[in-house]
Amino acid sequence: MKAEELKGKTEDELSKMLVDLRKEQFNLRFQHSQGQLEDTAKMRKARRDIARVKTVLSKAKKAA
Repeated sequence: MKAEELKGKTEDELSKMLVDLRKEQFNLRFQHSQGQLEDTAKMRKARRDIARVKTVLSKAKKAA
């Protein structure tokens, strides 16, 4: 996901997206610890997506 896609979303949508991404990250960490995760790059992608969403959220809150 790109930051440009996130800028058009509302704060509620971003908050829901953040919760979903954190759940995904938890599941990926759990799979990794069990040795079931085949593509470890998904963990990195999830972490970076969370950072993007948090950045856009904080900018939106400062602007308001």
